[in-house]
Amino acid sequence: MSLLADLRGSRELLVNLTLREVRGKYKRTALGQGWSLLNPLVQMAIFTVVFGVLIKIKPDPGDPSGLQVFALWLVAGLLPWAFFSNAVTGGMGALIGNANLINKVYFPRETLVLSTVFSWNVSFAIELAVLTVVLLLFGGSPLLFLPLVVVAVLLLTAFSLGIALALSVANVYFRDTQHFMALFMQVWFYATPIVYPFSYVQRNASPTVETLYRLNPMERFVTVFRTLLYDNRLPALGDSVSIVVAAGLALVVGWWLFRRYEGRLAEEL
Repeated sequence: MSLLADLRGSRELLVNLTLREVRGKYKRTALGQGWSLLNPLVQMAIFTVVFGVLIKIKPDPGDPSGLQVFALWLVAGLLPWAFFSNAVTGGMGALIGNANLINKVYFPRETLVLSTVFSWNVSFAIELAVLTVVLLLFGGSPLLFLPLVVVAVLLLTAFSLGIALALSVANVYFRDTQHFMALFMQVWFYATPIVYPFSYVQRNASPTVETLYRLNPMERFVTVFRTLLYDNRLPALGDSVSIVVAAGLALVVGWWLFRRYEGRLAEEL
């Protein structure tokens, strides 16, 4: 509640910082916000050629949408991961990147991390809108599930924000954090069924490994987004509960760690 009270008191600052991040992200570039579309499109093209053409991974058709387009199946899982990765990486460096501001004036330090995460929500919204249009053109029916997609986006934002808050203070006290996370995010990417379906794990791994695999929160988030957008049906109850618990736990722990160690941020910076 104290966090919400602080944010209400600094909502104007939060809005201005978020707009600054959105405008400055692609400042003085020819494409501007178009880069938010080009980057995932290039990744989609690369992964489609490698995994869809060369390795010939074939996920099951969308149920009940009937879609059987590897590129669309891939993007439905790639976009949530891209948002998560960008939000966590950007939020992790928000304090160090604004060290001069922190040392000059007092304000709730959380706003720096929040504004970075929220700025990536803008790009995420644009990408999801384009994906929705393309899915409609290919015969999908994602419109009915867009309200639930919005809920999933909010939960993923909370999950990303919690991790970003914890890592942002860790990065101030221990600067190797950003380098460690760069390596860890690569491992995390391939430990999440983004370029391959979860059915491959079920067929080739033991029940114990499968259980451990499903403890990965991003596996649940990707599954929920794919179920809503590509399959056009309600996600399983277990997946829905898992992302709610993951989002709530990450946000509470991340905020607690941030508040616990923010007292000496100015000195450390």
